[in-house]
Amino acid sequence: MIAIEAGDDGRRLDRWLRERYPQLNQGRIEKLLRKGDIRVDGGKVKSNFRLAEWMTVTIPPISDDPTAPTRGGKPMISEADTRLIESMVLYEDDHVIVLNKPAGIPVQGGTGQSHRHIDGLLPVLAGGGDRPKLVHRIDKDTSGLLVLARTGLAARNLTAAFRSKAARKTYWAAVIGVPKPNEGTIKAALAKMPGSMGEKMTVIDRADLPNQPDAKRAVTDYATMDTAAQLAAWLTLRPVTGRTHQLRVHCSTIGHPIVGDGKYGPTAEEAERRLTGAVSRKMHLHARHIVIPHPEKGHPPIDLRAPLPEHMAHTWDLFGWDVRRTDDDEFLSDWTE
Repeated sequence: MIAIEAGDDGRRLDRWLRERYPQLNQGRIEKLLRKGDIRVDGGKVKSNFRLAEWMTVTIPPISDDPTAPTRGGKPMISEADTRLIESMVLYEDDHVIVLNKPAGIPVQGGTGQSHRHIDGLLPVLAGGGDRPKLVHRIDKDTSGLLVLARTGLAARNLTAAFRSKAARKTYWAAVIGVPKPNEGTIKAALAKMPGSMGEKMTVIDRADLPNQPDAKRAVTDYATMDTAAQLAAWLTLRPVTGRTHQLRVHCSTIGHPIVGDGKYGPTAEEAERRLTGAVSRKMHLHARHIVIPHPEKGHPPIDLRAPLPEHMAHTWDLFGWDVRRTDDDEFLSDWTE
């Protein structure tokens, strides 16, 4: 039995446990709490319980094996992955969680995906309640804002907001070259087509639309925020529709592919020729800003911006692009809804 000291007053129980017992990961903590093996002042509590000075925590002997099996015999979520998903949290309340997803981590598992994906790490964020639910997706190599629902009602309301276009999303991208005109709307229908690099989205010409029943209307607004001579441009992109790989294909379609886009972007030789080697070859596409109605009545809208990932922040610094200069997004008010 351990008495809580003044310095730990107000801390979440699960985080306090992991600090004292590094061999415990979130999965093991949740299991021990459900079984009542870990108790606070003699009672069962959830992992998000807030400790207070002079409370006592009863803890059984803790095994040093962090890979003990959980449901279905699957390995538990590692301590490193637990820290990773927790570090992504930008906003949370009883109904919603918003993450700043790093580039390179898929939202869901699937063919060719690594075992680590956002969906597989969501039990860490359960906080003793229901497992959070995905309500939309962004590409594996795209970074930025990802919205999760804590409850079934929140999931239904958030999903409806995305489908009805009540959610406003803007992305930042660095592209090869400078678009002319410097702002506008890209309208190009898209369809899935097989390719040498796996399934890809392809632009369908208007004349071919009758022969492509799977083609879908796709519309993207863009505005050029700054340039680096004629080598590259910083674009803000707003997807009016939400098709797979839409922003990536549309940028490529107007002749200005996104830096680091290995599927729709320039060849490695072209990128090397047009950009300094100091520019990362990771994808330069970031879900920067979202405004979405809160799923619970009476709450103000959720309005969040996600900081740039390290590789994009380096590029912005390299080209002298000042994030603060346009961070108020005043130009968005002029875009057609």
